[in-house]
Amino acid sequence: MEALGDRLKVMVKVFRRECHRVLHSERTTIHGADGMLMLLQLAVAEVTKQHGGEFKVALSDVLMAWKHLLLDKLHLPPPNFARLENYDLILEVYESFLKRSNTMDLVDILSMYKELRLDSDPEEPVSPIQLFEFLSGNMEVSELPDSSVPSTPSSKSRPCSSQMKLAVRRVFCSYLSLLVNANNDMALALTLDVPSRTLERQAFTDVKHAARNNNTSLFLAVTSFVRAIQLGGKGYAPAESDPLRKHVKGLSDFVQFLDNLEEILGEIPDPSVCGARLVAAIRAALVKGRSSEDAVYAAAEETTKELKERICQLHQIQKQIANGSGTGISPARPKAHAVNHSTAYGGRDTVKVLMALLDEEALSPPSRNKADLLSEDQPVLSRAEGTCVLNLFRSPEVSTGCSPEPLKNRVQSRLDLLKPKTKDRGLRSQFACTYTDEELPLNRVLEFPSTSQVPTCVHPAPKPQTILPAVDEECSSDVEDTNKAKSASECPNKEQSGVQRGAALGPRSGNAQNRGAGLGSRKKAGAQVQGKGNKRKQVDSDQHGGPENEPPQKKQITSVSVKMPGKNVSKASSKKKLIVGQGKLTSFFRV
Repeated sequence: MEALGDRLKVMVKVFRRECHRVLHSERTTIHGADGMLMLLQLAVAEVTKQHGGEFKVALSDVLMAWKHLLLDKLHLPPPNFARLENYDLILEVYESFLKRSNTMDLVDILSMYKELRLDSDPEEPVSPIQLFEFLSGNMEVSELPDSSVPSTPSSKSRPCSSQMKLAVRRVFCSYLSLLVNANNDMALALTLDVPSRTLERQAFTDVKHAARNNNTSLFLAVTSFVRAIQLGGKGYAPAESDPLRKHVKGLSDFVQFLDNLEEILGEIPDPSVCGARLVAAIRAALVKGRSSEDAVYAAAEETTKELKERICQLHQIQKQIANGSGTGISPARPKAHAVNHSTAYGGRDTVKVLMALLDEEALSPPSRNKADLLSEDQPVLSRAEGTCVLNLFRSPEVSTGCSPEPLKNRVQSRLDLLKPKTKDRGLRSQFACTYTDEELPLNRVLEFPSTSQVPTCVHPAPKPQTILPAVDEECSSDVEDTNKAKSASECPNKEQSGVQRGAALGPRSGNAQNRGAGLGSRKKAGAQVQGKGNKRKQVDSDQHGGPENEPPQKKQITSVSVKMPGKNVSKASSKKKLIVGQGKLTSFFRV
């Protein structure tokens, strides 16, 4: 009676031979017991998150769902304990992940075997109960080799390997799996930051979101972004706001390393030599910068030796089958419409050997310690973060928006609140008589008048007695003759001194009137006083509703002027003159 391991190999061999009849892609990879359990853990955590929880799951819940999953897919009687609450959703997420990553599990292989087998093939190499016992870890797989597969050091040393060696071997096989099936998201998750490329959980989360938004695989999301950076022009390069922009260097290093592996795969026709070169390149990347005493270094050296030997043996077996029966079918069969057949044929034999190697890895017995397989405390291969898949797929914590505003913004807001504002009411109360509008617009208050404007005040202020020139004496005597009535103009010299002081003191309030008339009187000694009287009348009319900042319109002089020594005095304006020094004092307080 054949051992269980040999019967499992027959099942996979028939699937590989006939899978092109039912599958769109012949590069479909198979998940073994450990891979199935890791995928199930992700599915349970995803469903828990969808129902308001966190992306976490207890080990007991995973093992409970694992037993239900196997019995359900194998059509065996369910266990005597109840299923998880959202088991149907968990199964849906699990199957969706398999389909999206172009992978299948061993239970699906057994189901398809019955449809794909020929008459010469055994009817049922493995029963559902035997497969259930094997995946559960209750049945040992015989390590004795069959007639066509010789024994290898790896098959004898695997049961005694440490957790570190299993993790390193998983990374080797994940890199080789990406060469066969680029849609394998699990393989990319295990290799993206191993060795360390500063692509930690945040980088993987950004890649995952980009793949979900574009409905592509993780590998295609990474390569398309890097190709757009390298080859895209100004209008095709990714936007600066793209989250992947922060991880350009690490993603470029990852794509460059896979390009090197693809180049080796396409240029070396001999599968034995090509496989050895591929494994050596992966080993060089893992041990770079490590000492020979490092645990990762020792595990990588041992794994490299075992994989080289096994690849060489599988190549020899496939050559014997091809030369004897001629029924060997390559999973990389070129299409009839291929433009370059040499490119399509490149690496076909090596891909076939690599798929056989990965199938054997899928048939390896499950790990005894499920906690070590699913725990976050796995060996650290990237020197930054462990290879735990659950921890990698969990998105980093994001801000909920409930945190307080940053201290810098709060301080600035407080300073703006305490900043003194423009207050004009206090100043206006002292000279309320000079304002015609109590509520001025803010833009009118902030505008500064030109130096050609002088203030106008209708309220006389007391002025100390000073010695004035002869012209001032005439003005003062004239004012005394009119009983010191309010006038509309000032003596030319006083008006000139007021303009000079106003220019020296700088800009004034927007209520100052035009001072052009005063400047003109200084230049022209024979100016008529009647014009000043008309100006005063214009100011009075402005106080009763006219615009306060508009200069008064010039009016023609109609009154009869009387010539006096040194200046002209109008009869109409003799009763409306300002007191001595009133314009100068008003300009001083208007500042």
